[in-house]
Amino acid sequence: MRLGIYCVIGLLFSANLALSQTKKSAPPALPEFRPALVGSGPNALINTIDTADLIKKGQKDAAIMFTCLVAPTGEVARAGAYRGTKGSELLEKEVLKRLANAKFIPAIHNHEPVLAVFYGTVRFAVVNGNPRLRIFANQQLPELDKETDFIDPQPYVGKDSKFTGIRYPDTGTTVALTGVVELALDIDAAGNLKNIQVVTEEPPYLGFGKAALSDFDGAKFIPAFRNGKPVDSKVKIPIYYKPSGS
Repeated sequence: MRLGIYCVIGLLFSANLALSQTKKSAPPALPEFRPALVGSGPNALINTIDTADLIKKGQKDAAIMFTCLVAPTGEVARAGAYRGTKGSELLEKEVLKRLANAKFIPAIHNHEPVLAVFYGTVRFAVVNGNPRLRIFANQQLPELDKETDFIDPQPYVGKDSKFTGIRYPDTGTTVALTGVVELALDIDAAGNLKNIQVVTEEPPYLGFGKAALSDFDGAKFIPAFRNGKPVDSKVKIPIYYKPSGS
């Protein structure tokens, strides 16, 4: 597991700028809500990862999780990777490189594109000498093991959501520490947060868990999707707190 690559959402000072530059009247055909998606265009992440080069460099079977902030235009504002399996360093480097210029299908809320957080997992394998690459729009281990089409709920910025990102808490220490909080979320099919609990926090007793609860207070989500339809969900997501400037 690699910790502290970045604050999962962190420093959303560019969010309002992205929204103001891209705010347009949404076409009537846009749905009430839709999660941000990897997509299948030429700039989609799935089509830009160089699997042949990964094999050439010696990458074996590996997986990493990643999070990115998807703007209303589909561009990636921020991204980071974490929880890679042993020996996943080459895959992680390649994924982060390609995320910088990737184009996603943006999230939709109330028929308009919104700034949203995408949670994904990349799995790479070598089968009979050929690469096998899969990208999932969730980080739930049971769903990943079954390779389902389940999509994690995605917090969004603006509209009726009070979510504006995460803020590094006052830990009371003189040493800069990276904090990791795992949250359990209960979200209904309309994107309402019904329950939230801290599952784990590292290091403990320094305020990271309390900060996570505060940061998601009043947040609304693009709901989870299964088989193309919004559903109630109970998920766990990791939140990373990294000191400014580190």
